[in-house]
Amino acid sequence: MKKLEQRVPNLRFKGFTDDWEQRKLGEISERILRKNSDLQSLLPLTISAQDGLVDQTIYFNKQVASKQLKNYLLLYNGDFAYNKSYSVGYPYGAIKRLDKYKQGVLSTLYIAFKPTNINSDFLQHYYDTDKWYREIYRNAAEGARNHGLLNISANDFFNSKLITPSDNDEQLKIAKIINVFNRLITLQQRKLDLLKQLKKGFLQKMFADKDSKQPVLRFKGFHDDWEQRKLGEISTSFSGGTPSVKNKSYYGGKIPFIRSAEIHKDKTELFITESGLKNSSAKLIKKGTLLYALYGATSGEVDVSNIDGAINQAIIAIFLQKDNVSFIKYYLEKNKDKIIAKYLQGGQGNLSASIIKSVHINLPFTEEQLKISNLIKKVESLIFLQQQKLAKYQSIKKSLLQQMFI
Repeated sequence: MKKLEQRVPNLRFKGFTDDWEQRKLGEISERILRKNSDLQSLLPLTISAQDGLVDQTIYFNKQVASKQLKNYLLLYNGDFAYNKSYSVGYPYGAIKRLDKYKQGVLSTLYIAFKPTNINSDFLQHYYDTDKWYREIYRNAAEGARNHGLLNISANDFFNSKLITPSDNDEQLKIAKIINVFNRLITLQQRKLDLLKQLKKGFLQKMFADKDSKQPVLRFKGFHDDWEQRKLGEISTSFSGGTPSVKNKSYYGGKIPFIRSAEIHKDKTELFITESGLKNSSAKLIKKGTLLYALYGATSGEVDVSNIDGAINQAIIAIFLQKDNVSFIKYYLEKNKDKIIAKYLQGGQGNLSASIIKSVHINLPFTEEQLKISNLIKKVESLIFLQQQKLAKYQSIKKSLLQQMFI
């Protein structure tokens, strides 16, 4: 973090040279204490660190009784609120502006306020940085939390200090450039979501279901019924094992050790030695091998390995006799939820090699398999490129927030 004495940002628009001013939040904003006593709004809000002020009933899938809402704070579009609760990546809570709705109501556990002597967009972006953490840390009772909430009073919160431009034009220029990147990020995210929906649509319509002999959507020239087979009838497979963690000589070698959470990745956290491989049930697989996760949170995840390496017991490696590996991957990906629902009732237990071998798969001739998998691969390539573009804009915005604020 920058020292409090710093009075100019690292990155600045031309024409602005004056030092920034230190002001208390209470000097540039007004606390909101208005109650929803006449039920002006029936929209209960909550603060999501990721999504801002959102409808509580949708976010938590929980309805709040209207009688309670009378005691809630009434917020209008443009008002701010502070959630003192810690969440991953937000150690000092989150401060968000109401943008999605004209009005709404919020529990009095939150601190609400409206800007009076500062550009609202500038303030919104300031609270997207971590620059305000130092003041919350300074004012909060050291190490004290109550049910996950930071122990900071409203008084201390409004006494927190901000360093801001005294020139309103500079505030406006900074706000505008961040707004531009927010719009670009929103646009790129929409494009990414559409591509993901397109892939999902192809998976749904181009693969025949268990009780159907033909898919809904098909390439021209293909008319034959699909044939249902068990995965075990068209493939061989094996799972791996884990070298004893008590023997340090088994680890730190050159063999990537692929665990179930890493089947989509091109690198691993752990590496094992030749001795570790030899003295365990871990088994080597080559890049291009179809991998299926059996255990825990990753149960049902499937991918084609991006690297050579060794697998543990939580992964089954599948070797097809003649069918297209990508087609089988997409078929298993499409049917992940059905497989989990059938074999892991209530989310308990693990999948096994025998279960996976018994999974029924509807198969067209190899040529049609290839056409389907190639089309979906193209969509996946577009998704990857779009993810890179989105990450680029997010990275630029993050850098601007870091460099243009104090």
